[in-house]
Amino acid sequence: MPKFFVDPNIARAKTLDTSFYIDPANYELAKEQIFAPSWQYIGHADQVKESGDCYPVIMLENYINEPLVLTRDKSAILHCLSNVCTHRGNLVAYEPCKTSQLRCKYHGRLFDLDGRFRSMPEFKEVENFPTAADDLTKLPVFQWGKLLFTSLKPQVPAATYFKEMIDRVGWLPMDQLEFRADLSQDYIVKANWALYCENYLEGFHIPFVHAGLNAVLEFGEYSTEIFTYCNLQIGIGKKGDSCFDLPADSPDYGKDVAAYYFWAFPNMMFNFYPWGLSFNLVQPISPSECKVSFLSFVYDSTKLGTGAGSGLDTVEHEDEEVVQQVQKGIRSRFYDHGRYSVKHEKGTHHFHSLIAAFMG
Repeated sequence: MPKFFVDPNIARAKTLDTSFYIDPANYELAKEQIFAPSWQYIGHADQVKESGDCYPVIMLENYINEPLVLTRDKSAILHCLSNVCTHRGNLVAYEPCKTSQLRCKYHGRLFDLDGRFRSMPEFKEVENFPTAADDLTKLPVFQWGKLLFTSLKPQVPAATYFKEMIDRVGWLPMDQLEFRADLSQDYIVKANWALYCENYLEGFHIPFVHAGLNAVLEFGEYSTEIFTYCNLQIGIGKKGDSCFDLPADSPDYGKDVAAYYFWAFPNMMFNFYPWGLSFNLVQPISPSECKVSFLSFVYDSTKLGTGAGSGLDTVEHEDEEVVQQVQKGIRSRFYDHGRYSVKHEKGTHHFHSLIAAFMG
């Protein structure tokens, strides 16, 4: 039996072994086994709106720490490149800028905005130069509306990875999303990243932890749907509350849907409300700490502060409190595994099953 076996039958299954959350070796192994093959959010299209725009990013800072740069070349084609000069490893772009080419500030190596090596001073005597290895590594870019994603070692196409989510809510005006820094915030949570995710993946705790949210959702109609690399929780609102105006071809047409809560493996939450998207990115910092970024993208500001999409800061602090207590509890010598509610914890079981599969 593998170390992280999770029985596919939820009625028989036990939860993930607690060593996953507390053993530093597993924390390190997850970098390559779980995060490197996954698709990760790297920014939004408005950060590289025009030809010549360059925007450096660090993928999962404090964990993967991979320096990347988003560029838009003279043909307006978007690229995601390694931000590391192929000469001596200096960062190429230090800050957002507008330029026609990328020049390393260390020794002057020059690259086009598609990553191709252009020139290098004082290199005439170097043999077999340049080669493809002198280009900046190009990573795949997947764009959905204005959201941008990449993968360091993609095993599955992004269109497959996100398919069910895009199929379900593709009618939303994703191209109209506007990032709102004033409505966005980072939270430091003293708990393992996976504990935060699995808390998100079940509505079982809502009546016990989130009194305000419970007041605007019909808990009895809360449901979870499982897909390959993502899952969906649907929040049904109370009559008269802020709900989606669903198209007639939606499988949810006729329901008072107040929120679509999509999770994509391993660490992304897409919370769709009538006002827009609250995107949550869970970033590991250590085996017992993570950073959760709440990024708000709005397409209908008139509906802000209403329904299930209101009071998000309060909900976050309520979640923080409970998962931080769980982090303390799982260190107990008397606890290794728990069991799942067949009705309410399908999402958490799905998450644990994927972790077990990816960790080997």
